[in-house]
Amino acid sequence: MSRPAALMSPLQPLVALTVFAVGVVLVVRAASARHPCPRFGPANQVTTLRLALSAAVAGLCVGPFTTTTAWLAIALITIGGVLDVLDGRLARRSGMSSPFGARFDMETDAFLILVLSALVWLHGKAGEWVLLCGAMRYGFAAAGWLWPWLKRPLRSTARGKTVAALQLVGLGVALGPIVPVPLSTAVAAVTLAALTWSFAIDVVWLARREG
Repeated sequence: MSRPAALMSPLQPLVALTVFAVGVVLVVRAASARHPCPRFGPANQVTTLRLALSAAVAGLCVGPFTTTTAWLAIALITIGGVLDVLDGRLARRSGMSSPFGARFDMETDAFLILVLSALVWLHGKAGEWVLLCGAMRYGFAAAGWLWPWLKRPLRSTARGKTVAALQLVGLGVALGPIVPVPLSTAVAAVTLAALTWSFAIDVVWLARREG
């Protein structure tokens, strides 16, 4: 009699812990150089918890790719979304808003979108092109080495925040086991289109400032 397939892999917690440890090292190094406040602050502590949740989602990328792991990823993403709303409010209420905190928050979101897009692909809910949702932020940063004007600070807009939230919602919906593949592919495509549109607006805005 054959044994049932394992619902979880022992590699998943190992990958999650490794990713989180690397993330913490990078955050500590950045905080020691750029954090303007005498203490880390409650908002950054919440963002660190979001980083841990993102690392847990990254651990799910090693498989197995089952309905259970898909639902677990969606649960982790949902908790992270709630905490994302909380950390901004904590930063404002504590009077500890800073460029470091905003960058920490943005990079945590970007990493989560990267691993979530990978899960959507690995679960067969969309083609390889869905990885562009996660790779676009890092491609934009890499392009800044070739064209330094792309490194200039971007304005904070409601459009940017909305599209960032849409990435998590859209990719989470696409990953959902109850969403059939044709529909999940369409949702992922709309999500990528929205991100491409938003990046295009930012690039044009930066190019005009350069001109």
